[in-house]
Amino acid sequence: MKIHGSRALITGATGGIGAALARGLAGHGAHLVLSGRRSEVLTPLATELGAAQVLADLAVRADVERLAAAAADCDILVANAALPASGHVLELSQAQIDTMLEVNLSAPIALVRALAPGMVARGRGHIVLISSLSGKAAAPASAIYSATKFGLRGFAHGARADLRRSGVGVSVIMPGFIREAGMFADSGVSLPRGVGTSSPEEVTAGVVRAIERNLGEVTVAPLGMRLGASLAAVAPELAAVAQRAMGGARIASSLAERQAGRRPPGG
Repeated sequence: MKIHGSRALITGATGGIGAALARGLAGHGAHLVLSGRRSEVLTPLATELGAAQVLADLAVRADVERLAAAAADCDILVANAALPASGHVLELSQAQIDTMLEVNLSAPIALVRALAPGMVARGRGHIVLISSLSGKAAAPASAIYSATKFGLRGFAHGARADLRRSGVGVSVIMPGFIREAGMFADSGVSLPRGVGTSSPEEVTAGVVRAIERNLGEVTVAPLGMRLGASLAAVAPELAAVAQRAMGGARIASSLAERQAGRRPPGG
C-alpha cells in the first residue's frame, strides 16, 4: 500500500530506532501518531514531525487501550516498542518476566486486535511487527527476549494468513545487531571481528519496503548473520556450537550485564 497520505502509529518512538522509523515514514508522506513513555523525548520529536503524540506505558493494559482508541483511524501500525528482556532465565523474577512478555508480545498483539478491524472495514491497512534475529536463533541470557521475538514472528505469519483476503497486510521485520541506536548500541558491547551490524536507516528502509510491497518477512542484517539465523532454524544445536565458538556466549552475557539496569522492577 502507499505510505503517502496514510496515518501511521509508531510505538517506541522515544527510542533511537523508533525515532528513525518516525522520520523515515514522515519522509514518505505519512501522518504520524507517535507513542512512547518519555515525554521529554516524545514531545520534541512530535513537534519536529508535526505528529500527534500519545504518552503510554505498554506494560499497563489501560494505557494500551487508551493508545488504541487514540489511533483507531490509523492505516499503518508499526509495533516497535520493546524492553531488553535479557538475563539468565533463573535470575529474573516472575514479575519481571510478566512485564517483559506484556510489553514485547502481549501489547503488540492487543494493538493489532484493536486496530485491525478498522483497517479491514476500510479495506486497506498494513501491520508491521518489529521482531529480531533473536526470533530465529536464541542465545544464552536471552530466553525471555527470544520467547517474545519468536512469538512475534509466529503471530505475524499467522495474522497475515488470517487477514490475507481483507486488504490488510502483515509484515515482520527481523533486524540483527543495530549500530548507532537501539538496545544493542546503547549497551556499548563490542562485537568480534567479522560480525557486522546494520543502521537504523536500514531498518526503516526494510519497513518501508515491507509496507509498499506487502512482504511477509524482511531481514535486516549482513549476509553472515542471515546465514547463521537460517542455520539455527534448521539445526539449532549445530548453530549453538558455532555460536559458542565465535564468542556468542560472551556477547550475550555482556549484553545482559549492561542491560541489567533497564530491567523492569520486581527482581
